[in-house]
Amino acid sequence: MKLIINIDVPELAPAIEFYCAALGVRHTRTLDDDVAELSGASSTIYLLQKARGTEAVHQPVIERDYRRHWTPVHFDLVVPDVDAAAARAIAAGARQETGHVDWRGSRCVSFSDPFGHGFCFIAFDTNETYD
Repeated sequence: MKLIINIDVPELAPAIEFYCAALGVRHTRTLDDDVAELSGASSTIYLLQKARGTEAVHQPVIERDYRRHWTPVHFDLVVPDVDAAAARAIAAGARQETGHVDWRGSRCVSFSDPFGHGFCFIAFDTNETYD
């Protein structure tokens, strides 16, 4: 089984620019002018261009809204240095939402992207792999 990550965004070009700069991934290809593939993380990331206000869920009807929103599913990126990753993401336009959270041998910082989605950088004090 392989995990891929799909992220709805209102426009591809600024989303590609943000995610490549913030996460250090690369834009591999664009499919059908509305899907961008990003590689360089342990999972492939797809940016899906979906207009604001379009139907995201059929029952109950929920429209896409790119203001900051919360969901119980988000992605964490394991990095060797949370502070260096945070600086890169902030320079790209991410908004830091928490300070360092240290918990059971890990350090985590939470962010939101310019499209309302949350993500975290996390580093472990153990011998985690980062590729």
